[in-house]
Amino acid sequence: MFRDLSRPIETGMPTYPGDPDVTLAPDATHEADGYATGELRAGTHAGTHVDAPRHTVPDGEAVDERAVGSFAFDARLVDLRPLEPRESVDPDALPDPSALDRDTDLLVLRTGWASHWGSERYRDHPYLTAAAAERCRAAGVGVGLDAFGPDPTPTAGGSGESAESGDETVASHGDELEPDGTPAHDVLLGGSLPIVENLRGLEGLPERFRLYAFPLRLRGGDGSPVRAVAEWE
Repeated sequence: MFRDLSRPIETGMPTYPGDPDVTLAPDATHEADGYATGELRAGTHAGTHVDAPRHTVPDGEAVDERAVGSFAFDARLVDLRPLEPRESVDPDALPDPSALDRDTDLLVLRTGWASHWGSERYRDHPYLTAAAAERCRAAGVGVGLDAFGPDPTPTAGGSGESAESGDETVASHGDELEPDGTPAHDVLLGGSLPIVENLRGLEGLPERFRLYAFPLRLRGGDGSPVRAVAEWE
């Protein structure tokens, strides 16, 4: 069986705060030109996408420098629900590295935040602590998520004074927590491990499946939108 786990690319779709807006518009039309073409403007991290190490590691690999086969993953679904807004995911919430077979190379984390896509609450997704990311790195597995990413996402206009939360340093903005840096990204991408973000349709998937997330061949790209597809028997 196959299932599309990708977000549709469309004008006005949600983007990570500060990233370019997405527009998809007609260029040529059948009525005016006798054929149809469109113009797409989007950032490299629009919609469902993969992060290349270069995203947060200055000398890391670009998306086009990785073997195409490295974007076909033997995935294991980890259902972390229920989780509170901006709740940290600690190492003990993830499988012990010794319990992972050698074929597993991606943990797909179901936080439940896919249901908030298109609303401001989507920003308030749970996130991995640096220690949880280190656990993944020790096991040699990357991470896929149904959220903006493995680190906290800024709130709308968030800013404030520093405060401590678990083993992450964040800034306080009212009752919200603002990120300081990208520790989970840095750990995973620093270990040349994949990150797949903004997945959808994780409900009902088996614990083990194959995930295909092939990027565009962007020269020197720090990431790329993908058509993420799950396959299982």
